[in-house]
Amino acid sequence: MDKQTVIQKIKDAGIVAVVRAENGESAKKISDACLEGGVPAIELTFTVPGAHRVIEELAAEYKNGEMILGAGTVLDAETARIAILSGAQYIVSPCYDEATVRLCNRYAIPCMPGVMTIKDVVAALEMGVDIIKLFPGDSFGPGMVKAIKGPIPQANIMPTGGVDVNNVAQWIKAGVAAVGAGSSLTKGAKTGDYKAITETGRQFVENIKNARASLAR
Repeated sequence: MDKQTVIQKIKDAGIVAVVRAENGESAKKISDACLEGGVPAIELTFTVPGAHRVIEELAAEYKNGEMILGAGTVLDAETARIAILSGAQYIVSPCYDEATVRLCNRYAIPCMPGVMTIKDVVAALEMGVDIIKLFPGDSFGPGMVKAIKGPIPQANIMPTGGVDVNNVAQWIKAGVAAVGAGSSLTKGAKTGDYKAITETGRQFVENIKNARASLAR
């Protein structure tokens, strides 16, 4: 799947599931549950033990493109390269690291660095970043998206942190390209209730769809 196709599929989905887990088995179950709930974009974080092996397994299982598989919590270019070689189709970072962005550009892999300032937004755009992660989203709120897109309307923003089924419509209406959802989506895994993850995923998808429809009116 080429870079632009990956980016477009993430935008179409409107949501990226941020998968953190205590072990690889749980991470895979969470990823499967999200996909079943209509959330195909998975960000498998490198806080998961053996994350690169989990990415390899998921990439092999969903080799026909059912899952848009990315790597998250990537702090440096070295980790990004490991993730890409393991099968990650995009890279997500909690911060802006120029070396990581450069490496991803070298291999035509979408990179979504985390930013907190307008300066970082502009720096990311100048490096060719297609989707900018606003992190932590709960420290800013949807109003920050409007503030950024006022002077920089071309920025594609993806907030992560503090996004849930009850406020996702506010983020969509503020103009985000997609949202990142972590514990608010995957918390069922703590009790082994993976069906709850699937159901929450469906609620996210429905609320995003409705919010986008209201904007189109």
